[in-house]
Amino acid sequence: MKLFSSVNDVIDLKAIVAEALQLKQNPYAHQHLGKNKTLGLVFLNPSLRTRISTQKAALNLGMNVMVLNIDKEGWALELREGVVMNGTTVEHIKDAAAVMGEYLDIIGVRSFPGLVNREEDYTETIFNKFVEYCGIPLVSLESATRHPLQSLADLITIEELKTKARPKVVLTWAPHIKALPQAVPNSFAEWMCKADVDFTISHPVGYELCADFTKGATITNNQDEALADADFIYVKNWSAYEPYGKIFAGNEDWMLTNEKLKTTNNAKVMHCLPVRRNLELSDEILDGPNSIVVHEAGNRVWAAQVVLKRMLEAMQ
Repeated sequence: MKLFSSVNDVIDLKAIVAEALQLKQNPYAHQHLGKNKTLGLVFLNPSLRTRISTQKAALNLGMNVMVLNIDKEGWALELREGVVMNGTTVEHIKDAAAVMGEYLDIIGVRSFPGLVNREEDYTETIFNKFVEYCGIPLVSLESATRHPLQSLADLITIEELKTKARPKVVLTWAPHIKALPQAVPNSFAEWMCKADVDFTISHPVGYELCADFTKGATITNNQDEALADADFIYVKNWSAYEPYGKIFAGNEDWMLTNEKLKTTNNAKVMHCLPVRRNLELSDEILDGPNSIVVHEAGNRVWAAQVVLKRMLEAMQ
């Protein structure tokens, strides 16, 4: 594996999940792979779980880790080609990425969308410039349209905790006070559509995701209908795909509560975190027995570790 940017970079989902769960049982068995290898984590946006879990995964594999919060500690990057850099940008991304490739063995990059220009966001300019110019294996730590490490951790969690062979998994929209990216729901939908689950997406009218990510899913605007007999419920807010980045008034009643869980199969409730309590998800859910958000976050280590392990093995 030299690139991890989406579910399309994984040949066998069952195999990678099984391998991740093996690593969870024996985290330090492959430290020889990372000896004298360095992982660079490049953040253009804030991070808690992604940063710490990926660092931990790399250390488990014997790697050195360097972290650069490039939005605060690096030069302002120019992304456009052929421009006269006489403005606020200081270094072209093609130079920065190429230099990082000289110092590191694997790079992880995290960037968010602007939610202004859909074409610009969905062409993944920043991530793809790193792919083009860094010259070494690259991991997405979240991009404008996807968050594959989160989605792999989500699938690991479902596989680990499911009580039947093919569980019903529901992705349900939740309220928020501002426009959020579609990266997590896009990615979760894309992975679930390729996994062996019965997958449903529920959201209010106007919050349809890009159809490229939802092929094979059942989609409904009726949350109660979607939640019936659910085994896992993934709660997440996102802004509109069309008109891009917009949010609409109302829909506060979409917040998940214990009352809504009554029609489910005692569903386990998931969220990528951070979560705004009593807006996206109620305290009674988050602090109750159905919540597995902390367990899910813990599995971020094993998602990152199995990806890094496969990249290190490809270097042998």
